Order: sequence, then structure tokens, then C-alpha cells
Amino acid sequence: MSGTPVISAFFDEPTNTVSYLVADPATKAAAVIDPVLDYDHNSGTVDTRSVEAIVTAARTAGYAVEWVLETHAHADHLSGAPYIKAKTGAKIGIGEHIKDVQRIFRPIFNATDLETNGSDFDHLFKDGERFKIGELEVEVLHTPGHTPADISYKIADNVFIGDTMFMPDYGTARADFPGGDARQLFRYIRRLLALPPQTRLFMCHDYKAPGRDTYAWETSASEQRERNVHVKDGVAEDEFVAMRTERDTKLAAPRLLLPSIQVNIRAGKFPPAEANGVRYLMIPVKIKPGSGVA
Repeated sequence: MSGTPVISAFFDEPTNTVSYLVADPATKAAAVIDPVLDYDHNSGTVDTRSVEAIVTAARTAGYAVEWVLETHAHADHLSGAPYIKAKTGAKIGIGEHIKDVQRIFRPIFNATDLETNGSDFDHLFKDGERFKIGELEVEVLHTPGHTPADISYKIADNVFIGDTMFMPDYGTARADFPGGDARQLFRYIRRLLALPPQTRLFMCHDYKAPGRDTYAWETSASEQRERNVHVKDGVAEDEFVAMRTERDTKLAAPRLLLPSIQVNIRAGKFPPAEANGVRYLMIPVKIKPGSGVA
């Protein structure tokens, strides 16, 4: 069926991230969703083995990659979007509210090179916008709360929901990043749970909930409604907000938070090189008043 996509998942265990290659079997047009650039934080080196595996799979299958689709500016891995664009000519798309995220983080990293109009990306998607991957129609759903810019991509009965939710036994995304909002997250999760019961939902991450020995990243709207430990049917909005707020206070910052944000708000590009030809990532330092540190 031309309306049924071929979906291949690629799991990156170091960042617990799932990337997807989604193709139209009729036209061989394809998109890559949330690709990962391999980055070693200790040495500051990058590698493209994960994203090259996706490009190779697409080439082997005869797919023409037309889009790299980001669900949001990730805080736990660096995007491999520019590599795919360079190899295939694909356009990089993200939700239009990336502009809000850029405005939040530009002063934090003193990113004077960064425009806050989303122009680093090739296309900014609006809520409800529709576009094509070959003959496949894609609908964009704005699903903020984790960040202001989160969107989900609905292709037939398949929805790629980014970090909005995890598998039912693991729950939902944190909402304590700048611009995050637990109440908003709950309301837009309900938008996803209102989809037809058989709708397949594809996660961006999995961490193996306690008692589960294998990674998993596909579930359904009905399974989430029945079993999600944070938002299953019967959980009220205020109850969720209280739980999410309290839980977030105990979560450590993602290991790759600082490099990821700086790169991903630039559509996967690193900051410009300094006069010595080297590119640097900023680490803002907060000195506690009265600590005696100069």
C-alpha cells in the first residue's frame, strides 16, 4: 500500500536514542527522524558511524532521503542532520517554535552568531501543517511541554512522538528545561492519547524500565491510555503536574546537555571556529556567592 510507510529503527545505546528511516515503498522517497551524531564528551571528538549506518541502509534499499525531521532540539544527543543533508541533499525540518528555544539559549551561551528566527533550518513546521514524503502524507502535531518546540509527525497510523512520552512502563518526559511546562505537557499528551486506539506510537528514547530486560520503542495509543504509569486513563491534570514537578527536582541534567543544546539549536552545526581554526563549546560557570572563588 502506498499509504503505508516502511519503518526502520536504529538504536544508539550510548544516548538511548532511537532514530528512524521512514520510506514510501511506492516512490522510494524517505525521511530520517532524529538522527544521532556520535560524540565523545571526554575527548571532544565526533564520529558519524551511527548516522552513516542510516545513510547506508537508505542507499542499499534504493531510497532517496528528502527530509531530516527533528522532533525538537534534543538535550541528550547531538544531531546528525547536517551529515545526512551533505550526503543526500535532504532538507532539515523542525517545529516553528524552535525560535523560542533559540531565544532562550542564545544569551545563556553568548551565541552571538545565532539568529533566533530559525533560519539555521530549511523548514519550520506549523501545527497542523501537511507535507509529503513521496506519496505519504505527513501531518505535524505540536506537542510541547518537554520543550516549547516539540512536534510529532503523523504518517497514516504511525506517529513519531519524540520525547513527549516513553514506553508505558517508563512514563513521560521531564518538563523542567527552560521553556518546559508540565501542565502543557499533560494537555498535549492527551492530544496524542485521543488518537485512534490502534495508532502506533514510536518513541525517541528507551531506558529499560525496572523489570524489563530489553529495549523497546513502539507502543500504541490504547496501550498508553491503559498502562502509562504517568498518564493512563484516570490520572487528573493536577495529579500529573504535582508528580512531574516533584520528580523533575530529583533528575540530574543529561550528560550531554550543554554540547547538545549548543549544536542542536544550530540545526546540528557546531559554533563557528575561533581565530585559531578550532570550534569550541561553551560551559557556563555559576560561582556561588561568598565561595571565595574569583
